[in-house]
Amino acid sequence: MLKKLLLGGTIALICPLFSNANVYDVNGDGNVTASDVTALYDYLLNNNTSHLATSDVNGDGFITSADITAIYEVLLNGMPQPERLVGGDISMLTKYEEGGAIYNDKDGSRINNIMAYFGEQGWNAMRVRLFVNPENASDTDKKDGVVQDLAYVKALGKRIKDAGYVLVLDLHYSDTWADPSHQRVPAAWPNNDVEALKDSVYNYTKRVLQEMIAAGAKPDFIQTGNEITGGMLWPTGQNWDNLAAYLTRASQAVREVSPSTKIILHTELHRTNSGAGNIVADYFYQQAQNYGLDYDIVGLSYYSAYHGDFTMLNEDLNLVEAVSGDRPIMIMECGYGYAWALPDTKYNLANLYPYSNEGQRNFTIDMIAALKQHSRVKGLFWWWPEANENGIPWQNQTTTSWWNGSLFDNRDGKAQDALYEMKQFIE
Repeated sequence: MLKKLLLGGTIALICPLFSNANVYDVNGDGNVTASDVTALYDYLLNNNTSHLATSDVNGDGFITSADITAIYEVLLNGMPQPERLVGGDISMLTKYEEGGAIYNDKDGSRINNIMAYFGEQGWNAMRVRLFVNPENASDTDKKDGVVQDLAYVKALGKRIKDAGYVLVLDLHYSDTWADPSHQRVPAAWPNNDVEALKDSVYNYTKRVLQEMIAAGAKPDFIQTGNEITGGMLWPTGQNWDNLAAYLTRASQAVREVSPSTKIILHTELHRTNSGAGNIVADYFYQQAQNYGLDYDIVGLSYYSAYHGDFTMLNEDLNLVEAVSGDRPIMIMECGYGYAWALPDTKYNLANLYPYSNEGQRNFTIDMIAALKQHSRVKGLFWWWPEANENGIPWQNQTTTSWWNGSLFDNRDGKAQDALYEMKQFIE
């Protein structure tokens, strides 16, 4: 039954599109469903060459059962992912919108749909954080962005997926910030019982994924922990035997509920001193290898203020690459100030990149150039790019303090030039 179809005596070649649903929409109804399989069967049976352009799903120059298999793969596992991802962690977007934030482009014209606008600038992925129960966080943390419970994330995640973006879910196994300084056990979980905590990690991860999928917000990638360079679920998770057990149970839940979702282990490029190459992240991934952890992607945070210049970034990436097998690497967080230095800046690059719109832009250009020297770096996410208090009354400000590394100026809501440079990572 398999036919090699010809047009004008030559094989029609269609270039495969990695993330475009249109290539799988054989019948052209705007959706990828079983009806596209039925249509493709019809074209095969009737040797209908008039539909060649919409039927060579896998782009190999033929219309065969392999094209039907390709559609089935999409129906079962979701759309193939782009080779590279670029985007941002927009976890606070809902709150800014609720507050009445006014977003403008760099020329001052109003942006009516900020979610769509990111895509118009070439972004193809978004990241959202999730806390176990942020109601237990301190008032200070709540006013600085700890608000994302499961209901919030399901709603925002669905918006992201419906808009056509790849979705990265960032699990904080905590009620508040989880980072190299804080990895607090959720209040409702046992604090020092390792066996019970393993079950808590598994059950929570499983439930979150089940509810996200049911809500139409299936994550394409999931971080099982946030910046866990020093472990998670402290104090027990500071011990590598326990940490490996927690991460193993998290991965088990992901594989069972959503096998196509890729697992990210996310650390930061912390240096034990100012000497080049002396970082903690390479030790982490060596230990991950030693313990046989099940994961797909190396996730890193890179802030030059804390992790050094691009020479140091290159050295650090080389070290991590050497101990992480052939896994892809993604920069899950990055940022640079447009008006003043980030708090507790250790490496001040203001002589090269002044704290200004232009300085932030040039930093972004050079950072992307540095990352593209490493073929395994496949993702780049700006942290909190949507921060924007413009248009929100002072007494109702979304956050207590402004994030100076946003890609919008909090003062006038104008997009920073760096926003428009991010797409260079995938071009």
